[in-house]
Amino acid sequence: MIIKGKVHKFGNDINTDDIIAAKYLVSTDPQELGKHCMEHIRPDFVSVIQKGDIIVAGKYFGCGSSREHAPLAIEGCGISAVIAKNFASIFFRNSINTGLPILECEQTDEIAEGDTLEIDLTIGEIKNISRNKIYKVQPFPAFLQKIIGSGGLIKSLRTPEK
Repeated sequence: MIIKGKVHKFGNDINTDDIIAAKYLVSTDPQELGKHCMEHIRPDFVSVIQKGDIIVAGKYFGCGSSREHAPLAIEGCGISAVIAKNFASIFFRNSINTGLPILECEQTDEIAEGDTLEIDLTIGEIKNISRNKIYKVQPFPAFLQKIIGSGGLIKSLRTPEK
């Protein structure tokens, strides 16, 4: 599975309240949540997103409250993947469950706002096309690729084996 997009860069400790404010949790519709993604810390965020773009962040992305609304909002605004040094464990699980690919990469400091990345989930490789660099990450096992490719855990359970 290949993902390609432009980088939107964030720092450390981006919490789920930063991703989607609590006042929007009355909805579980990804498109509705996506309209408000990151608005607290970057008000113009959704207006500059192109479908397929990628978030790159520092340490402990997705910390804070346990809510599946956060990865739904990220997906709903058009982001195709999140790369960070590490993730809060509940955010990691919620992302997989909703079908959002997330990757841990120690070299996020080498990736800049606006860079173009190409991610290969199967072999665990991130190519920074803008800087001609390659970063190795943990590849997604087949069962996680099925979940992501199906659009989340529930949808993967409804998808027959091939």
